[in-house]
Amino acid sequence: MKLLFIGDICGRPGRELIRRGLAALVAHHGVDLVIANVENAAAGFGITPDLADDLSGYGIAAMTTGNHVWDKKEIYPYIAAEPRLIRPANFPAGAPGNGSVVVRSVSGVSVGVVNVMGRVFMTAIDDPFAIVLREIEAVKRESTVVLVDFHAEATSEKVAMGWHLDGRVTAVVGTHTHVQTADERVLPRGTAYITDVGFTGPHDSVIGVERSAALGRFLTAMPQRFDTATENPRLNGVTITCDPATGRATAIERINISAADLSALAETTAAARG
Repeated sequence: MKLLFIGDICGRPGRELIRRGLAALVAHHGVDLVIANVENAAAGFGITPDLADDLSGYGIAAMTTGNHVWDKKEIYPYIAAEPRLIRPANFPAGAPGNGSVVVRSVSGVSVGVVNVMGRVFMTAIDDPFAIVLREIEAVKRESTVVLVDFHAEATSEKVAMGWHLDGRVTAVVGTHTHVQTADERVLPRGTAYITDVGFTGPHDSVIGVERSAALGRFLTAMPQRFDTATENPRLNGVTITCDPATGRATAIERINISAADLSALAETTAAARG
């Protein structure tokens, strides 16, 4: 089977890429299940109930998040009631929502999705390396195929998590830095790995933010209003091919596609369907 994981969906430009092109991308790659990180979907900071419902409606089966998950307060009751939207499992007890979910592919295969967050250069929450094992054990009661979204800043911490989970899960994909890395590989025991999937949104920006505001912050150290940029929207993601019987990955492939190319793919797909 083939999974598609989409890197951090950022603002309206990212959402529009999903709305217009996700179905064509799924058809083109023969994808069985789509997972996406959505913590930047609401103008770059957080996610709202309406936007989560929209993204689910476009074909995303499970939605992961990270440090921006709580930016929109209206998400608190929603995440407590909607299992498809998960947050890092290593937030301390009392945080609403869950850190994992089991969803089903179009062919009926159960897939476990686990979300944890790093601690290096980030908020010092609970230990992701210990808690991820607990979450994996829980989802493995229902699923052999398991994907972990590790939302972290430090490359070393992400690489360490990949080795920590090699042979225990189908894939470990890094999110948060919004810069796609070129180190995708299948580790020796059958776990697909990439340090960062990248982000889905405006790439002529500073990781999604308007360039002038981000530069102003660096040049003057003064507070700036960070608005989501609009130029050069691109979709970043990875496809992961795996054996549903064993949960072992056999391939991982990066996707980095422009809005124009995604629209062309959608038109070609529509024409082929008649």
